[in-house]
Amino acid sequence: MRPIVDPRRGDVEDDASSTKQRSLLSLAGSLLAEISLPKLLAAWAILIILPALLLGVAPLLGSIWMSTVSSKVAAIYTGFLAPVVLVILLVVGWFGGKPLWRLIETNFWSLNALAVQPAYALSRETLRQLVERFLPADADQHSRDLMRAISAGASGLIICGLSLWIVALAWPHTRWTGSLSDIASPSLIAHAALFNSITIVSAYLAVAGLSWGLADAFMTAPHDLPSYAQTSEGRKIWRVAHLSDIHVVGERFGFRIEGGRSGPSGNERLKQTLAALDAVHARNPLDVVLITGDMTDAGRSSEWAEFIDALAPFPSLAELMVILPGNHDLNVVDRANPARFDLPTSPKKRLRQIRALSTMAGLQGKRVHIIDDVTGKPRATLGEVLEPYTGRIADFADRGSARLTWELADLWPQAFPMVMQPKTEDGLGVILLDSNAQTHFSFTNALGLVTHDQTKAIEKISANFPKAKWIVALHHHVVEYPKAAKTLSVRIGTALVNGTWFVRRMQRLSDRLMIMHGHRHIDWIGICGGLIIVSAPSPVMDVTDEKATYFYIHNLGVGTDGRLALFEPERVALPGQPTS
Repeated sequence: MRPIVDPRRGDVEDDASSTKQRSLLSLAGSLLAEISLPKLLAAWAILIILPALLLGVAPLLGSIWMSTVSSKVAAIYTGFLAPVVLVILLVVGWFGGKPLWRLIETNFWSLNALAVQPAYALSRETLRQLVERFLPADADQHSRDLMRAISAGASGLIICGLSLWIVALAWPHTRWTGSLSDIASPSLIAHAALFNSITIVSAYLAVAGLSWGLADAFMTAPHDLPSYAQTSEGRKIWRVAHLSDIHVVGERFGFRIEGGRSGPSGNERLKQTLAALDAVHARNPLDVVLITGDMTDAGRSSEWAEFIDALAPFPSLAELMVILPGNHDLNVVDRANPARFDLPTSPKKRLRQIRALSTMAGLQGKRVHIIDDVTGKPRATLGEVLEPYTGRIADFADRGSARLTWELADLWPQAFPMVMQPKTEDGLGVILLDSNAQTHFSFTNALGLVTHDQTKAIEKISANFPKAKWIVALHHHVVEYPKAAKTLSVRIGTALVNGTWFVRRMQRLSDRLMIMHGHRHIDWIGICGGLIIVSAPSPVMDVTDEKATYFYIHNLGVGTDGRLALFEPERVALPGQPTS
């Protein structure tokens, strides 16, 4: 049978969301034509307006409560007893108001992640893009580093100046104290709360933008790793296979969202990768098989099923494998339509999280531990943590009810970081992060953010294992590569918005850990302030089936100076497959 158009080769519909086949302007046009305005307004209200109002109303409610309590005490008590009773009431109010304070704090950091940090990252990368356009093609690395440092400092000054200007405009409309009678006028409180929140966020952005800009300007620039460490007889070598961005599809001839017809179809390249990896392991055993995200192309159940089936013939690899979530596993709302987005109240985002957690529990649930928030010590395994919820997880996967959406809300953030402990006190462990931003929009699905809680957990884990060495694994790239600038859409649309802040925190532990990530499918090994950073190419993406790809086996060990060292890796080539 010879059809006029071979359906195995796809057609224009397979390129609908491809950034390789369509321009950003074309994708944006499709987005504007198909976006749901009612859902967009509802999302803005839930994600921006409501948190802003809660943040701005906090000073008013606090002052109303304080003035009411103090006036009542003054009216009833006199002398020494009055301040004592006031202190007691304040203590009761403090502990009773903790849930409210947590809500206010959560909304502040939600606004920070949604608007403040992305605004700074947008300004910084836009300036860098513009500056690098004027650099000659043969400019040396020192010139590029200098221009990037100046751009970071300038973006901090710009953000600071604009934010102070907004503070000056909003300040006359703010109100920081109130009385009990104000509660009778909700519109008055809402008006003041709005301008209070604008002032608070803008003032914070002014200070934070300037500090981030200066910190980035004076931060050591990333460079290509100049050389690999030299091995010596008798030293322990840890062999780590690093895969990333395998983008499993759920159809035999399915194409990927990002690549469309410019990439492979089906999952044969993944099966080829696993077979090659199994042969390497049989020849020279591996210690860890690490996949740094984007196991699936859109986080659908059929894709996770294909991933599990592809791994089934290789049980020895599965026993060594640990995985972490990428943006395609969690944040793609509709693989065919970038204009689609989830409301924050939708169960679909939770469903994608549950699919990922369920697969992680089956694959690594007995080998990775969840960290105690207070002590930073490993507590139960992932499987043990999820075991009491298995019934509700299965029920939610079957029905997707709103009640279970809320009941299971804490499972995902509590699961990270996951830790595979070192086998000996001076061995190698792996810390798995979730670096995905809380986006609800397919068009912004690739943005990343490492939470403050996860960063603190890494520092506590390191302190609890003082002799151990660590791989800190996440999906998003942590620094912009020291190469000629890519398109602005790639630099902004895929950024880890607090990446440079995260790198500065990790540099304090650079003698004991290195970072491994994926996301941009770029083969790069570099160093930034002593911190080794390994970016994985994709063994699947960016080429059609007949072209070759590759991946690396990294060799880690302790150098002569006692630091965690990277020895020369083994490159595993995957030849292309002829197409009919």
